[in-house]
Amino acid sequence: KIVHQLKKLGISPDWDRERFTADDGLQKSVRKAFTTLYNEKLIVKGNYMVNWCTNDGALSDIEVEHKEENGKLYHIYYPIKDSNEKLIVATTRPETYFGDTAVMVHPDDTRYTHLVGKTVILPLINKEVTIITDKHVDMEFGTGVVKVTPAHDTNDYEVGKRHDLEFLTIFDDKGVLNEHCHEFEGLDRLKAREVVMNRLKEEGFVDKVEEHKHQVGHCYRCNNIIEPYISKQWFIKKEVAQKAIEKVNAGETKFFPASWKNNYDAWMRELRDWCISRQLWWGHRIPVFYCEKCDHEWASETECESHCPKCQSPNIFQDPDVLDTWFSSALWPFSTLGWGNEDHEKVNMEDLKNFYPNSLLITGFDILFFWVARMLTMGVKFLDEVPFKDVYLHALVRDEHGNKMSKSKGNVIDPLDMMQEYGTDALRFTMAILAVQGRDIKLGKAHLEQYRNFANKLVNATKFLQMKADNFQDLAEIELKTDLGKYMASRLALCVEESRQNLDIYRFNDVASTLYKFMWNEFCDWGIELSKVDTQSAIELGSIFKEALKLLHPFMPYLTEKLYKEIDANNRSESLMIQSFPKETKRDLTIEKQFETIIDAIVSLRRAKVPIDFANKTIPTAFIKASNEFTIDLRFIQKLGKVEEVTLVNERPDNVVVDVGDFVETMIPIGNLDLTPLKNKLSKQSEKLQKELEKFDKMLNNERFVANAPKEVIEENRKSRNEVEEKLKKVEGELKQFS
Repeated sequence: KIVHQLKKLGISPDWDRERFTADDGLQKSVRKAFTTLYNEKLIVKGNYMVNWCTNDGALSDIEVEHKEENGKLYHIYYPIKDSNEKLIVATTRPETYFGDTAVMVHPDDTRYTHLVGKTVILPLINKEVTIITDKHVDMEFGTGVVKVTPAHDTNDYEVGKRHDLEFLTIFDDKGVLNEHCHEFEGLDRLKAREVVMNRLKEEGFVDKVEEHKHQVGHCYRCNNIIEPYISKQWFIKKEVAQKAIEKVNAGETKFFPASWKNNYDAWMRELRDWCISRQLWWGHRIPVFYCEKCDHEWASETECESHCPKCQSPNIFQDPDVLDTWFSSALWPFSTLGWGNEDHEKVNMEDLKNFYPNSLLITGFDILFFWVARMLTMGVKFLDEVPFKDVYLHALVRDEHGNKMSKSKGNVIDPLDMMQEYGTDALRFTMAILAVQGRDIKLGKAHLEQYRNFANKLVNATKFLQMKADNFQDLAEIELKTDLGKYMASRLALCVEESRQNLDIYRFNDVASTLYKFMWNEFCDWGIELSKVDTQSAIELGSIFKEALKLLHPFMPYLTEKLYKEIDANNRSESLMIQSFPKETKRDLTIEKQFETIIDAIVSLRRAKVPIDFANKTIPTAFIKASNEFTIDLRFIQKLGKVEEVTLVNERPDNVVVDVGDFVETMIPIGNLDLTPLKNKLSKQSEKLQKELEKFDKMLNNERFVANAPKEVIEENRKSRNEVEEKLKKVEGELKQFS
């Protein structure tokens, strides 16, 4: 299904190289990587504190999703042996107190100095544990007294190692309480909380219970609450990542947006040994074998071992666990290129030489640590070179209101449906133009409609050009002779320059915006319109349009391929996608200034005609005062400004309507225009506004209305009255001007 979506989107990899994570070649790569690290003692097995899901087993740190939840802080009395004193211990997990092997206070906390070294008795089970000191304690949290449960808390695990405490496991791998919990044995660890608290209350061991917000870890697969749990697992030592950290900090891999480099550094600084074994049925099986006769353990690149290499016994078995899926994914930049299969006759090892390292990785920011960091680690470890030079981390696609897509919310946008309704090219261009680095994409139908209209605009431009000629030469093959052709070619040069610069730094939205502006605003809105005056320029515009289609092709491949073939004089058989991307060329700034002035004059003239109600009518005369000192081709202004005669002047004549543009002043003499319809229209507007004003004044001068109406109603009416008065002044001013 994913491959089908990719093909519909026009994604264009070499489909012959498609790989699956459990392909035979990739299995060999996984076994080689594991065995190498095992033999170098960088993969070890031991009892570690891990993130444990009672459904899915061990998880690495980044497979745990932390969510803020409304919980409770339970204050429990711990009696002190041979004393009437009690310590109050604050905890969020009272059901784990059966595993306490110490109670802890801060060494500088004078409230408890006299109690250090004494013994407390755990409620209900009468177990004795010692009061110790450790700087890990936060004196401001709760009562400043903390229970120490080394086998069920990550921080307590480290405390237990520092103080040589007993590590007491109180529930099994399914979360069921064991014999250490006495009468509560057999209860599920989550259901036990309420039962245990009720018994503690009955026996008078509860001081108080407070509402408490805190972060709770959940399994990313099943959303089950995670338990810190001591389990025998396979780990990759954190030292394996050291060289990758150094190479990234030396600038050998760059992140886009650059801010993600800080996130990467922060995570790598806090790196811990990576738990790679999983208690699942699906995955690469750990390639470690055990001999039942001599207890020998070894890792092997061979899929199935037949006997022990030490004592030759056939009584051997393989480790039943599988590898974390990210272990095999971490090898992807080189396992897909034949690494680990050097002895296979069908494997072309030239691929590894040609395609490692890759230039660019594009992926979601949410798997920066799951995948990107691990590919960097393994690539540097096994090939001594970073696997990619640049990493572009794209944002999430959300709905038009910024909400994360969710089936339960009913706001999921299916790309196949959007392509069916709006076209693949419109969807691709929409995604590109919204993909601002570091920001999530808010995708709505209005965006898709806008860029479907853009696609239609390009189709219409092609049809216009085909009316001028059957087909067009490449831009490099023709000599530009018309001023308009030279102007549009110069603007294309700027478009190429900006597109290349932004592509180099992966600012895809800026490239898309540049292309949209050039092809719609400049080429279609102005180039094609201006060519209706200079008909010779249309042939040159066709060649410029062809070059622009090459720029647009990576964004809208289907449409540009079709349009290019329709207007290509050379009738090339090969695809547009394998032609050269346009190179930067020299701009003609003089011709650009000339046409900037012409376009400014046309826009200014159109604005000047609006107040006198001649927007879509032809007028006899207009004057232009230009600030630039060069020749202006007045034909363009006459045709597109709808004026019979345009005269360049140095001074402003009397009795004219004036509009000031960026480069010109436009003046329309009103003495020879019939303004009767306009004056009648303004007079009617004036009468209507005067009646509205009188109505508001009558209402607001009514003492009874002012006394009884709500304040906000009066304010709203006063505001509306003032707006009407302003409109009336404007209309009367225009009437006076045109009388």
